[in-house]
Amino acid sequence: LVEERFYLYDDKEDTKTRFVSFLGESQRFDLAITSSQRFYGKQLVLDLQGNNFAIIGPDDLAEEGYIEYAFRLTAEQAEELISFLSEII
Repeated sequence: LVEERFYLYDDKEDTKTRFVSFLGESQRFDLAITSSQRFYGKQLVLDLQGNNFAIIGPDDLAEEGYIEYAFRLTAEQAEELISFLSEII
């Protein structure tokens, strides 16, 4: 017997994803950055090597400690990621 599933939402949307890899001073970054209408102007940033992700906008980049927390990075590593993301977000 299969119970009826209760969906809060089940939408499909065309998205745009950019895959980028770059070397920072302290580590390599392999990212997938997805743009969607769902995130209200923010972008879904996936760290493919670290298995972390966050929905990021300019306000998140400016929030002290957020990138370190979201991507489990040191302050130095986060500074490199913030520098890159500031160029594209």
